[in-house]
Amino acid sequence: MSTAPRTAGLVLAAGAGTRMGRPKALVRDPDGRAWLDVAVDVVLAGGCDEVLVVLGAAADEARGSVPDRADVRVVVAERWADGLGASLDAGLGALADDPDVVAALVTLVDLPGLPPAAVRRVLGAPAGRSAVLRQAEYDGRPGHPVVVGREHWAALRASLEGDRGAGPYLRAAGVERIGCEDLWDGEDQDRPLP
Repeated sequence: MSTAPRTAGLVLAAGAGTRMGRPKALVRDPDGRAWLDVAVDVVLAGGCDEVLVVLGAAADEARGSVPDRADVRVVVAERWADGLGASLDAGLGALADDPDVVAALVTLVDLPGLPPAAVRRVLGAPAGRSAVLRQAEYDGRPGHPVVVGREHWAALRASLEGDRGAGPYLRAAGVERIGCEDLWDGEDQDRPLP
């Protein structure tokens, strides 16, 4: 029995965080709240039906920061050390097992400033989401989140290599850019917090 089509948030948090000095999946904000918890809340508040968190480096330790909720699950990217492409591939592969998930909203754990409004804007209307390909843009610079409809998953996964993410595929496939610079700056947090 099939359920209603769903959109899953895909939070990539597998990297070692070498510039940060530790895996970003272990980072907490100045108030002590885990970035993983922040990312999950933002994605759900922005309109996703569920969240898949992709862990890798320090996965066992990071699991404790993933919210314990029925609409949140974890997958470990076994090849996380190969780079971002391996993490995205692991996440899309896990989502592909559920035919009712028609789109993935991809974001990174190191975007603690991402507001739910940007998630909502990039998600857009539910109609036709299985074919959608949309990316947030900040003053002409591509960023996150990115929405990838199921119809693109196989080709995108085939294009992933090493630390190269979805960028080349998105450009070649004619991604629709969605301006979000009025909502926040789109900057990731690569260095330790002051």
